[in-house]
Amino acid sequence: MHGVTQVDHSDRFVRALEPASVVDQVTKEIRRSILSGALRPGQKFSLREISAQLGISFIPVREALHQLQAQGLVVTRPGKSAYVAPLSHEDLQGVYRLRRQLEPEIAARACTLHDESDYDRIEHYVRMFGKQDLGIDDVYEAHHQFHLELLRPAATAWDLRVLEGLWHAAERYIRLAFLNLDADPREHRRREHAHAALLETFRLGDPEQVSLAVAHHLDGNEIIAQRALDPVVGE
Repeated sequence: MHGVTQVDHSDRFVRALEPASVVDQVTKEIRRSILSGALRPGQKFSLREISAQLGISFIPVREALHQLQAQGLVVTRPGKSAYVAPLSHEDLQGVYRLRRQLEPEIAARACTLHDESDYDRIEHYVRMFGKQDLGIDDVYEAHHQFHLELLRPAATAWDLRVLEGLWHAAERYIRLAFLNLDADPREHRRREHAHAALLETFRLGDPEQVSLAVAHHLDGNEIIAQRALDPVVGE
């Protein structure tokens, strides 16, 4: 994996890798390609194709695809081929149904376990949402970390495993929903204010109010994502 050379192919949809955990890097890069739309819903590809573009053997690619399949992002098939999982209203509904069962309850317990230093640290991610010069991948990474840190004190290892999968599955739909708004400075400010309000509710330490605020946050995102999905599913 050392000294991988990036080749300029106009039809490539994954980028060359730098040395690190190979499977983790491959997983992250294919996930990025799916979330950015470089790999489209339903698009077919082979392990050999990905391996060739990344300049590695197909073994870490196969392991990465197993992880991505567990997250609902790809579907693997016999014969070393796979395709990007399609988008659907039912899938989106299922993801948010599960999130609503887990996140409000964990959040209600977590808000009593944080201290002010935790909230000061988490506020760093809120401020990132308002930065107009921040790349969109960085914005969504900050969003992921924001929700993770809010729930972490009350979440078990299994909670986090399940939530990570649900968050990655939901991100495909959220990116689609906000695709046309991501470049709008007003949208950056709106996200910052919305998440600052959620953080402030946590600071108050009322489990019932926190549970309601998280459920409301999830409801709003699902509604926006479902609406954005209509023309895509209808294609």
